[in-house]
Amino acid sequence: MLAMSRGNEVGISEPNWLPTTPLEEMSKTRYDVLIVGTGAGGGAVLWRLCEHWKNAGKKIGVIEAGDLILPTNIRNVETMNSQRVNELSYGKRGLVIEVPGTNFREIIAVGGRTLAWNAYSPRMHIEPNEWPFPLHEMEQYYRIAEQAMGVSVSYMAGSPIQQLFLNRLWNSGFSRAQNMPMAADLEPTKYGELHSNVYFSSVKFLARALFARAFDLAVLSRAVGIIANNGKVEGIEAMTIDRKSYTVKADNVVLCTSSVETPRLLLHSGIPGPAIGHYLTKHTVVWSPFKLNREQYPYVTGTAGILLPEQEGFPLQIQVDGPSRAVYYHNKFIPFESEEQVNVAGIGIVQPRFENYVSLNPLKQDRYGVPEVRIQMTYSPYDYAVTALAEQLIGRVVSALGLETTAAFNRDAPLQGDHESGTCRMGVDPVTTATNRFGQIHGIGGLFVADNSVIPMLKAANPTLTTVALALRTADYIALTT
Repeated sequence: MLAMSRGNEVGISEPNWLPTTPLEEMSKTRYDVLIVGTGAGGGAVLWRLCEHWKNAGKKIGVIEAGDLILPTNIRNVETMNSQRVNELSYGKRGLVIEVPGTNFREIIAVGGRTLAWNAYSPRMHIEPNEWPFPLHEMEQYYRIAEQAMGVSVSYMAGSPIQQLFLNRLWNSGFSRAQNMPMAADLEPTKYGELHSNVYFSSVKFLARALFARAFDLAVLSRAVGIIANNGKVEGIEAMTIDRKSYTVKADNVVLCTSSVETPRLLLHSGIPGPAIGHYLTKHTVVWSPFKLNREQYPYVTGTAGILLPEQEGFPLQIQVDGPSRAVYYHNKFIPFESEEQVNVAGIGIVQPRFENYVSLNPLKQDRYGVPEVRIQMTYSPYDYAVTALAEQLIGRVVSALGLETTAAFNRDAPLQGDHESGTCRMGVDPVTTATNRFGQIHGIGGLFVADNSVIPMLKAANPTLTTVALALRTADYIALTT
């Protein structure tokens, strides 16, 4: 039976749907690779290493602060609708918790944020020489990530409202409007092979890894310190839910715990690096709900998911989605509703700046004795200019779509929003970046980062696909050098 947990409460009882190993048992083994966190980056690293090392005899361990809460993306649960998803995600006992002093969101559970994401998976618009390795390498890993996650533009294709909206946008000069790339499994269930989990989650990576070879997974096990000596990582200090401390030894450690938690762990462990925690970035978000008058469109609608992607000189993307109720199970729009809601959002770039950062609060600790974080984040004039441009474009898009305004724009503040990135960004210069071009912390052999924090320059696209692609690249490097 499934039970909700926030990583500091008693979780589900055995038997589990995913095999686990007590942290105490893991402390008796030395691992070739130890992965901390099971979100998009951690899951991708685990799966890729298990594929590389099917018969190699290598030891792989995984530590997760949360519990086995859901075996799939929440939107794959048949009882869900938009109201229940919000209640289960953001309610008093919800999946989502907020970083103190912000509304930055974390999900402390096996699968991380991928348990409740919307599966939007566009590629980032990357300029030549903008990242510390050739673009053809990123192209290669984007293709691998898209195949592994089931990304395609087919999810909304054929929807009547989707085609209507696309035609209206194209006829109004928005020639780049396209179907939203979605990480959604659209294969039919046949030949005895199930395809029931449509929306992707990192649990799929863990499942594929498990079928490739064995690995050890400790849940409700919080990493509280990194052990490194003489420029080489040696393992992790971790604590169980009842605060018993263990050392887990490893030749390589991969941190995949978020753009807030990863620098927190590095800083608390005294890992040197002037860029660690700095260059925090995210997306500016401007959005509003709009009305679709169904009396003017009294047909089957389906649902829409449209992307106007970022391009050179256009530092944002526009997303159109809705009618929102159509993305859930067993909702046939009966009885007829005279109005439906369509959301239009502008997602903009925030410049990475040293003065936006994550630091430790020496006056406040969590229950494991680790200092809580302080977050300094402001918008630059450039960031506000991008927000203003997003508002203008939303107005033009809404007019082209023939929607009716229902409310004023919702605008996020610097300490609101989502998609935090950049706090351990990769690059060549150890003064301005935290890791090298393979995600290894400068000057510390065997210590890697493979979550959103390693993205060198967050562009307007949702970051999950990019995080997975970079994590796969890091995993390949580890497999070839270990």
